[in-house]
Amino acid sequence: MSLFLTFFQENTIEEKIQNAPNNAYEIGVFIGSMLPFVILVLLAYFIYRYNKNKNDKL
Repeated sequence: MSLFLTFFQENTIEEKIQNAPNNAYEIGVFIGSMLPFVILVLLAYFIYRYNKNKNDKL
């Protein structure tokens, strides 16, 4: 199911880039597609750091 969604999402991104009014729109689409991944990585790091510090105090 996730493979289907990934495949579907890539097509819409390619379509958005092809119909873009200028090059700045392409940069915005790239940042918008990477932003959820970056947020999840940062969240995982902060949870890891919080739990590591919590265990060190015990």
